[in-house]
Amino acid sequence: MTDQPAPGSSQESPRRDILALRRLWPFVRPYGKRVAVAMVALVFAAGAVLVIGTGLRLLIDKGFNGDQPQLLDYALFGLLGVVALLALASYGRFYMVSWLGERVVNDIRKAVFDHVITLSPGYYETMRSGDVMARLTSDTTLVESVVGSQASVALRNLLMFVGGTVMLFFTSAKLTGLVFLVVPLVIGPILVLGRRVRRYSRASQERIADISSYANEALQSIRTVQAFNHEPADRVQFGSIVEAAFATARKRIAMRALLTAIVILLVFGAVGIILWIGGHDVISGRISAGELSAFVFYAIVVAGSVGAISEVIGDLQRAAGATDRLMDLLDQRSTVLDPPQPVALPLARGEVKFERVTFAYPARPDTSALHEFDLTVQPGESVALVGPSGAGKTTVFQLLLRFYDPQSGAITLDGVAIDKVSLADLRSRLAIVPQEPVLFSTDAWENIRYGRPEASDAEVRAAAEAARAAEFLDRLPEGFKTFLGERGVRLSGGQRQRIAIARAILRNPSVLLLDEATSALDAESEQAVQQALDKLMVGRTTLIIAHRLATVLKANRIVVLDQGRIQAIGNHAELAAQGGLYSRLATLQFDQTRE
Repeated sequence: MTDQPAPGSSQESPRRDILALRRLWPFVRPYGKRVAVAMVALVFAAGAVLVIGTGLRLLIDKGFNGDQPQLLDYALFGLLGVVALLALASYGRFYMVSWLGERVVNDIRKAVFDHVITLSPGYYETMRSGDVMARLTSDTTLVESVVGSQASVALRNLLMFVGGTVMLFFTSAKLTGLVFLVVPLVIGPILVLGRRVRRYSRASQERIADISSYANEALQSIRTVQAFNHEPADRVQFGSIVEAAFATARKRIAMRALLTAIVILLVFGAVGIILWIGGHDVISGRISAGELSAFVFYAIVVAGSVGAISEVIGDLQRAAGATDRLMDLLDQRSTVLDPPQPVALPLARGEVKFERVTFAYPARPDTSALHEFDLTVQPGESVALVGPSGAGKTTVFQLLLRFYDPQSGAITLDGVAIDKVSLADLRSRLAIVPQEPVLFSTDAWENIRYGRPEASDAEVRAAAEAARAAEFLDRLPEGFKTFLGERGVRLSGGQRQRIAIARAILRNPSVLLLDEATSALDAESEQAVQQALDKLMVGRTTLIIAHRLATVLKANRIVVLDQGRIQAIGNHAELAAQGGLYSRLATLQFDQTRE
């Protein structure tokens, strides 16, 4: 199975019905004892309600005849006992199923997050992160309502329906037969309209995902939104998305309301007619008043159960759609996987080799980002990759980190093909400083320690000092403990870059990947950080992506890329003298610098 989904598709598959809820069972199974306790409580609660009907018949036939007035007292005490049992059983059922709902949904959230965080970046080329967030929040909330409430309500009413039906037969087979003449009239609308409810439910969930995705993207880019005065346009666009979601929800609500109304009309209309027939039977002496009263009670129980089930079915269908969407995420398989039997990497030397590598991104299969790419980087060597945007420089890093696998060719680290090595082992030998540093919503300690979670505070501070980050972190209100804001918004671009460099220094990799690592720094900070990087690069294999050629003059070799192919290799002086692409880039940049 590829990891390319089809977001937004609302086509139904055979399993997009209530049966999809079966896939929740692996998450419920570990709590089988609690399920058993809940089921026992459920049976007792349903049984207590059914016993009330028998007590009602005895009360009317025996307690009101005047011969034995003490039977009225016994009936009251019996009724109170049954009510107490019903209350106790209802408490146990409610507590157990509510606990189960919370526990199962949290397990599902963890399972989905644990899985999607391992999917390769290729998956997210077509899958919106906002859609994943919607599934983790709104969809799991729907599932929680089923496991923690609606499933219990459905089972309780099913038991009431079965038990009430049995008691109806014992009370009056004739009237019961008349009751079940209307059953096909009730089941028919449930089946026909239920499919439409399910279809609208899934569409409604997808529109909610659209809302989450758009809002998430706008809020994450709030500075850009406001800088371009785009708030009015975003309000209009968001409003149209919300209205589309409302329109879809309105169709679902209307269909579900119609389903409920039809069921209630048919069921209670039939009960009224049957009461009329039963009344004539009492007048003619064919049944007693107590039996008719008990029959009415059980008929109401059965009718109420059918009505409740018809309402719950709508919730179950919505939850089935939510379950289906969650399981779709769990069913996704990354195109980049650990080998069945990983090969251990030898002692770190840092030799990197690309052999006739050809690669095209999944979203652009007809355009090669790299074509027949050959490059060997010796241990401890620094190699710079230069070229225009789209030349393939970043793709080299993506493939080495094994975010993607090439369509042909091989990549090796220290003589071992990287697709034969576990992802954790491979990436433990690498550290990247990206052009746009990624910081997390926590303090500086944790952001730097992200490079090596087990590092001590002393090691974290040493890395920060080496990257010239400690000097500004110590000036913050709480020093290294200061919350840096979402995505490090409380820091400047240069400060965020130095945190990212400190993270790479702490990791102490055998291969260092620098993607314009000093591009966001001012001249003074760039010099200080470059000195730290120079020390870090000593004896360590380093690949450098650079648009500013001044940052790669000290590289052992410079590789010139254009349209995924190597155009030239050499040092600055050699390439400048050869003419060609590098010479043009150098002339353009250095002439501008002199001006």
